[in-house]
Amino acid sequence: MIRDYDEFLGRLFDRVSAPTVLLILIALTSLIALLWYFFPRWIPRRMPRLRALRRPRFRLPRWRLPRWKLPKWQLPRWRRRRKEKPKVKAKPAPAVAEPVDEEAEAPAPAPVGGLSLADRLAAEGRYAEAIRERLRETVTDLTRAGVITPQPGTTALELTTAAAGNRPVIGPPLGGATEIFSEIWYGRRDARRDHDDRMRALTAEVRAALTSPPGGQR
Repeated sequence: MIRDYDEFLGRLFDRVSAPTVLLILIALTSLIALLWYFFPRWIPRRMPRLRALRRPRFRLPRWRLPRWKLPKWQLPRWRRRRKEKPKVKAKPAPAVAEPVDEEAEAPAPAPVGGLSLADRLAAEGRYAEAIRERLRETVTDLTRAGVITPQPGTTALELTTAAAGNRPVIGPPLGGATEIFSEIWYGRRDARRDHDDRMRALTAEVRAALTSPPGGQR
């Protein structure tokens, strides 16, 4: 066996040189090493199939019978009458007491040093505020006397109309005072000293009419 191997190597080296054989062995060793390292990535998952070797498949046509649907007979359903729910009447919302104008019912501040708040404002040259304060004091006096009952949101003209309806003698002076107040505060006019003097005289007439007995009215 050794002799046959030696003869095989002798014949191989006679045809191929030794360096070439060595190079082939190195390349073959490298190829085997790479295949071993990347195993099994190089193996195909599915082996190729030859379509020519497949047997032809013959399929017979499928005959289906038509399906006949029978009509469905349903018995009539007797519906029950629904009972009507009694209607619930909405309860009326509770009456909310409206806030009373505290400024109208608040007592006038006590005069300091013999002067009222309106007189002190007039002395400082704040005639517009003095006119408003005089009308406020007059409304307070009318409320205390029971001539008017001011409500929130009531205008000065409405108060004058109500007071004149209860005591006609109060109508002219109170109407003049209301007119001066409206010109100053609603008409955006500059208040002067003569406006305040006129307002003081008119409010004094209203107080005098309140102190006079009701029988003296014309």
